[in-house]
Amino acid sequence: MWKMISGQSPAEGEMGAAFANELVKIMNTNRRIVAMDADLADASRFSIIKKKVPGQFIEMGIAEANMIGVAAGMSIRGFIPFVHSFAPFVTRRVMDQVFMAGAYSHNTVNIYGSDPGVCAAANGGTHSSYEDVALFRSIPEAMIFDPADTVQLEWLVDRLAEMKGVHYIRANRKGVPQIYETGSTFEIGKGNILVNGTEAVIFTAGILLRDALDAAKMLGEKGISVAVVDLFTIKPLDVPLVRNCVEGKKLAVTFENHSIYGGLGSAVAEVMAECAQAVPLRRIGVQDRFGQVGPVEYLKETFGLTAKHLEREIEQALRQR
Repeated sequence: MWKMISGQSPAEGEMGAAFANELVKIMNTNRRIVAMDADLADASRFSIIKKKVPGQFIEMGIAEANMIGVAAGMSIRGFIPFVHSFAPFVTRRVMDQVFMAGAYSHNTVNIYGSDPGVCAAANGGTHSSYEDVALFRSIPEAMIFDPADTVQLEWLVDRLAEMKGVHYIRANRKGVPQIYETGSTFEIGKGNILVNGTEAVIFTAGILLRDALDAAKMLGEKGISVAVVDLFTIKPLDVPLVRNCVEGKKLAVTFENHSIYGGLGSAVAEVMAECAQAVPLRRIGVQDRFGQVGPVEYLKETFGLTAKHLEREIEQALRQR
């Protein structure tokens, strides 16, 4: 059972530290769990694991493809590997290893791709990943998660430690606003309706969930009723929920820290294409562009990923109706 926190100024939680500390907690009771990093342990905060549980941490160096292969091999021997690097380096750089050594061979590899999309910030275009969801959606049986805060992330780490298969977690490693109350629980493959609305529905996940909630509030103050749905499990997608939330609406919107091609927008569009209701869909995300260098807020503004931009887009689309 999940519950949203109350209050206007939610505290921030550091995602990387939350991930590492949660792993340490379950490592203390399960010696089969191992963590690997590709020369980014200080950045990812996996250095916490290295310090507290050194026997269950492996520094793999700048060799991401080898890291995935080693993780798959350890899975064969009964271990439960969690691996980390920046999102593009554990997605597009290692796709063949993930596909063949991981998914095709039915091994377990839990992959933490940090700083997806605009979260790459000053690391720039080479470290930006606006295609990672599209890549992993194409891998049979792989699961994709985009947690919004530390509460959702910690729950997810615990759950994946008990599951077999290839799992991709795209998440910021820095501070993010808390959305859910501590102790909230979730269900893989099920979305959460955070705000009910009658005119439009926003489907989103990850760091943009806060912006979606803010946009819905601003629209509500103008008399426009908008629902907000957290689809933190992008694959498998909650198809029944998408269909139910679209029914009777004037507009559906996807809002993602990813390219509009192949990500959450594409997944929702595929579901809606099979629905009987003819509801317009507006996909708000990165419009076929490469990443840039800059602070996160600047990049969100550049790519149209702010609450204000979302508010304007929904107002305009509803007026056109």
